[in-house]
Amino acid sequence: MIYLKKIQFFMEGMERVLYVTDSAETAERLRREGEAVLIYLHAGNHGQDFSQYLFAVEDPEELEPEYVERVYRRLKGMPWNIMDTARCRIRETTPEDVEDFYHIYSHPSITKYMEGLYPEMEQEKQYVREYIEKIYTFYGYGVWTVVELSSGAVIGRAGFSGREGFESPELGFLIGVPWQRKGYAQEVCEAVLDYGWAALEFEQVQVLVEPGNIPSLKLCEKLGFKYEKNVSLKDRECRQLIIKNPWHRK
Repeated sequence: MIYLKKIQFFMEGMERVLYVTDSAETAERLRREGEAVLIYLHAGNHGQDFSQYLFAVEDPEELEPEYVERVYRRLKGMPWNIMDTARCRIRETTPEDVEDFYHIYSHPSITKYMEGLYPEMEQEKQYVREYIEKIYTFYGYGVWTVVELSSGAVIGRAGFSGREGFESPELGFLIGVPWQRKGYAQEVCEAVLDYGWAALEFEQVQVLVEPGNIPSLKLCEKLGFKYEKNVSLKDRECRQLIIKNPWHRK
């Protein structure tokens, strides 16, 4: 007997549907019809090919509403909402954000201590598409977009990334010049770190900051980062600062 469950839920004021099935044939039919499909894996269907499907579960009767929404969003190409702060929404980046990024990065102070964007906007959009597929989908986190709730404007970026040669995830953050000196960076970074501790269960997080980047060093101090050592990155020297999970059992 084929297992088929239709999960109906509301998201952003609209009714949505996620189907759960243990049949490769049924899943393919639903996908051709444009439906979002989650696979139910069990001993009886191990011989079927589900390699084309991103998400599978072993207990479809115990699905959390947040998980259902996130699966639906990924399958429909919609960004995950990571969290809201008092004034901002932190969500996954989309190709539509790229134009706003170019406006933010156009100020010389933004790229003084960080890499810029690709020369062509379409190159950056393609990078974002690949980032969604290879980073968000695989790791479940990355660097996200920061949106001001009151205006809906994209005002920056924040999140976690991995750096070759380092074990600890790295906190990255950027707030556009028009929104600086308003406490947004601290507000957003505190929320991102809390997410790293609670949801991602990081034991510690690092930042790598050039000595001349005084505003970032001061912010990291407020956030609770402690100096670890100096490190060399290509042609520049940086200070490595570490913050440990305050909820981690010793």
